[in-house]
Amino acid sequence: MTASNQRENDQPEDGRTKLNLETSRILWKDLQRYFATGLALVVADDLDLVEVAFQMSEDNAAQIREWMATGKFGKVSDEQAAIWFERDALLWAVVVSPWVLVQHVRQ
Repeated sequence: MTASNQRENDQPEDGRTKLNLETSRILWKDLQRYFATGLALVVADDLDLVEVAFQMSEDNAAQIREWMATGKFGKVSDEQAAIWFERDALLWAVVVSPWVLVQHVRQ
């Protein structure tokens, strides 16, 4: 394998690693402006937040549509936002500009 091929093969993992390092926990109340502008997207608990962010960064529309069709990914609903606000919820978040992907912190 050439050095060029090695770099191409490493790129997806490098992208995932970069996104993983950019993931952090944040209070839902600190994300209100993203929710208000429709830029907050929720990731189901049974999905890997970093993998979803990576697929978005790679513009994998087919996978994103599948997750959306099954209700595992999409805009944060008003109801969910209200629950998180009332509970002062702590969420995992990662930015895939302009979107902010959030996921409930598993206990």
